[in-house]
Amino acid sequence: MSKYDIIVLGSGPGGYVTAIRASQLGFKTAIVEKENLGGVCLNWGCIPTKALLKSAQVFEYLKHAEDYGLSVKGADKDFGAIVKRSRGVAEGMSKGVQFLMKKNKIDVIEGYGKLKTGKKVDVDGKEYSADHIVIATGARSRELPSLPQDGKKVIGYREAMSLKEQPKKMIVVGSGAIGVEFAYFYNSIGTEVTIVEYLPNVVPVEDEEVSKQLERSFKKNGIKIMTSAEVTKVDTSGAGVKATVKTKKGEEVLEADVVLSAVGIKTNIENIGLEDVGISVDRDKILVNDYYQTNIPGYYAIGDVTPGQALAHVASAEGILCVEKIAGMHVEPIDYGNIPGCTYCAPEIASVGLTEKQAKEQGYEIKVGKFPFSASGKASASGAKDGFVKVIFDAKYGEWLGCHMIGAGVTDMIAEAVLGRKLETTGHEVLKAIHPHPTMSEAVMEAVADAYDEVIHL
Repeated sequence: MSKYDIIVLGSGPGGYVTAIRASQLGFKTAIVEKENLGGVCLNWGCIPTKALLKSAQVFEYLKHAEDYGLSVKGADKDFGAIVKRSRGVAEGMSKGVQFLMKKNKIDVIEGYGKLKTGKKVDVDGKEYSADHIVIATGARSRELPSLPQDGKKVIGYREAMSLKEQPKKMIVVGSGAIGVEFAYFYNSIGTEVTIVEYLPNVVPVEDEEVSKQLERSFKKNGIKIMTSAEVTKVDTSGAGVKATVKTKKGEEVLEADVVLSAVGIKTNIENIGLEDVGISVDRDKILVNDYYQTNIPGYYAIGDVTPGQALAHVASAEGILCVEKIAGMHVEPIDYGNIPGCTYCAPEIASVGLTEKQAKEQGYEIKVGKFPFSASGKASASGAKDGFVKVIFDAKYGEWLGCHMIGAGVTDMIAEAVLGRKLETTGHEVLKAIHPHPTMSEAVMEAVADAYDEVIHL
C-alpha cells in the first residue's frame, strides 16, 4: 500500500491548489481524479465559459463596428469554431495543471476514489493511505423533478458549452451566474433566449439596483425575462421542447429547441464513502470546523462540498488554509463576509459585502453612493456606458459595508473593494486615494464621493 502525508480527493481549483500548497509545505502528496485534472472549473466551467463569452464579445464589437467609425462587411459567427476554441482553451489549462503536478512532485492517481476507515482511500480497487485526507469532490448541475435533464433537449451547463448545433430558441431556467452568462452568450450570437426566474429579480443574490439594471440591459438586447415564474413541466416528445411556465397571470406554454437548466448545483458526496467513515453531512454539505476538519480526525473537506459559497476562489483559499493549519502554521479563519462574486455576462456584475437591503436589515445607519458609467469619460470613449458603481458605508464609523458594480470590466475592479474592506479602509481614505484618469476604476472613487456629498462629476 502506498503511504502519503496528504491525499486530496478531486482536482478542481480546490483540490489541485490544496495539493500544490501541501507539497510546498513539505508534505508527500497525492491527488485522485476520476476525469480531467482541473475539475469542472477548468474543463467545463469558469474557464471555457469565459472563452465562449469572449467570442460573443468580439462578435458584438464586429456587429457594432460602425459605432467606432469602422466598416466591417460580412461578419458572421461559426458556432462550431467558437465551441472548438473554448475546448482548446480548457485543454490548455488542464495541461497546465498536469505540469504543475509534475513540478511540485505530486502523484496523480487516476480513477474513482472512495474513502475508507483508518485514513485510507480506495481507487478502483487499490488502496492508498495518508495521515490526512482532504475531500474536494466539488459539485454538478442540480436537477429539478419537474425538469429532468436528458442531455439533448433539457441540458445542464456542460452540454450548453459543447452543443453540436446552435439552437434557434432557448429557454434558460434560473438566472444566477450560470444562467445569465449562457443567456448572454446565446443571445449575442443570434439565439432567441427566454429567462425564467422563480424569484422576483434576476441575479437574485445581487443588490436590487444591479438586478434591475441587468434586466434593462438584457431586455434592450432582446432577451425575454419572466420573473416570479416557474417551469412546472416539460414535454420533449415533439421536434423541440414545450415548457409549461406558471406565472402570477396563469400558465403559459413556451416552445424552444432546448431548455438549459441553471438552477444551482448538487454536491458530489454520494458514493465516496462518507457513510462508511461516519463523516457528518447536513443538507447536502459536509460539516467542517473553521479549519475544514470533519467530525472524523484525519479527514477534511473544502470547496463546494462544504457550507461556504460555491466559488472557485473560495475553494482555493479554503484548501490553502486547511493544509497550512495541518502544517502547524498560524492561520485565521476565512471571512466569508468578504468574498467577491463575479458574473461575466455583458454588462458584467461584481460585488462584495452587504447589499443596501441587508445593511438596513442589520440595523446600520448607512451612507450610499452611486456613480453611473454614463458619466465616465473612459466608459463613453469605450462605448460601454451601461451600469454603475454603488458603495455602502456605515455612517457612524465609515466602515465599507458593501460594493456593487455592473458594467464593462467590473470583475477586474472589485478587488479594490475586497482589499479595502480587508484593510478596514474608511470611505474618507478611499476618497483621498488618487485614482487614475481616465479609467473605469475611478468610478469607485466617484461613488464614494457621492456617498459623502463630495462628488465632482455628477
